[in-house]
Order: sequence, then C-alpha cells, then structure tokens
Amino acid sequence: MSLVRLIHVYGYLAILIGCFLEGETILLLGGVAAEQGYLSLPGVIAAAFIGSMSGDQLFFYIGRRYGPGLIERKPRLKKAAVRLQGWIESYQTSLVLGFRFLYGLRSAAPFVFGISGIGRRRFALLNALGAAVWAVVLGYGGYLAGHVFVTATAYFKHYELAVLGFAALGAGIWLMSRYRS
Repeated sequence: MSLVRLIHVYGYLAILIGCFLEGETILLLGGVAAEQGYLSLPGVIAAAFIGSMSGDQLFFYIGRRYGPGLIERKPRLKKAAVRLQGWIESYQTSLVLGFRFLYGLRSAAPFVFGISGIGRRRFALLNALGAAVWAVVLGYGGYLAGHVFVTATAYFKHYELAVLGFAALGAGIWLMSRYRS
C-alpha cells in the first residue's frame, strides 16, 4: 500500500489517536496533509478535537479516581502537580482552556485537574472549548506551514540551477585551495 493510500485510509484515525495521547506534532502534520490535498482540513480539525477532548477527559477521570496514589509514585507527575495546583486556584478557567498550549504541562494537566476538585461538568465544558480552539489553531497552523513550504520550494525551483552552480563553484574553489596548500 502506498504512503498516499495509507494517509487517505488511516490519516484521520492516526490524528485522533495521536491527539488522544499528546498531539501537537501529529496535528501540525495533519494540517500539512490537508494543504497537500490528502485530507480535508475540517476532518483533520474534527479528528484532533475528538482525540484531544476524549484523552483529556479520560485523564481527568483517572486523576479523580487514582490521583493521590499515582502522584506519590511518580516524581515527575508530582512536580507538575505541585506547579499546577497554585495556578489552578488562581486561574482555573484560563488554565483549563489553555493548558494544551503550555509545553511540559499538557500531559499532566488533565490528571491534576481531576485531583483539584474542579467540577466534572465544568471541566468537560471548558475542556471541549479549549480542545476546539487548540484543534483549529494548530490544524490551520499546519495547513499554513504546508502552504508556505510549497510556495517557498516552488519559488526556489526557478533558481535551482544557479544555486547548484554557485555550490559547485564554491566546492571547486575550496578544493583548489586545499590542493595548492
């Protein structure tokens, strides 16, 4: 099966699973695939939204059920939890809406929210809204990045012989200087 066929058949599922677990890179690549015509941008955004929201809901409930015991056994999780607890008290709404954009806290945040006492419905609503914004911003960001890449490579295509010639000339001058010395 060709790579293009794999993307057509499993692309949305890969985005959904990737965003369930973490997601930034796979969502950006999904946006690039949409720009190239392999997937649709709305489909990429929908798969990312569903995957991200579902994963974060699951980790919220795991945190609610098993949180304190797991934190004691996982030093990295404990460090993130301590860091997040103070922020949750002061910036609960903003943090739930934007934790996906905080590098290093993305994985731990829903788990810690489950421990924190945020209501289930409140978290679900804010999580859905945050997942939607995240999916649109990064999906469209990947789409634009793909467009910029294609445009830049097409622009430089006109100059490839000149660039190749300058590279060959530079290599020749360098080789001659090495042999003369």
